[in-house]
Amino acid sequence: MASALGRLARLWALRNTRGRQFLSPNGSETSPTPCRTAVCTQSGAVLPKPKKTSFGLIRIALVVVPFLYVGTQISKSFAALLEEHDIFVPEDDDDND
Repeated sequence: MASALGRLARLWALRNTRGRQFLSPNGSETSPTPCRTAVCTQSGAVLPKPKKTSFGLIRIALVVVPFLYVGTQISKSFAALLEEHDIFVPEDDDDND
């Protein structure tokens, strides 16, 4: 659903900007120049590489393991609650025919 909305928004934007001329600050008509501000400044100079944060296995384990443990504790307590109120109790069927 989100990808379909994204495509529709992109098509709408392309349809509405196609064939239009853009005005520069001095009033003359120019075509738009692509500039990604994430990699260049207003003057067009290329910015230095961003600082890269490495995610080692230790950092990943420090995040994943506690959340896995908390998730298992929540699921165990919820399963015990369901069994206590006889909402979901597995039946012991011995169908060894």
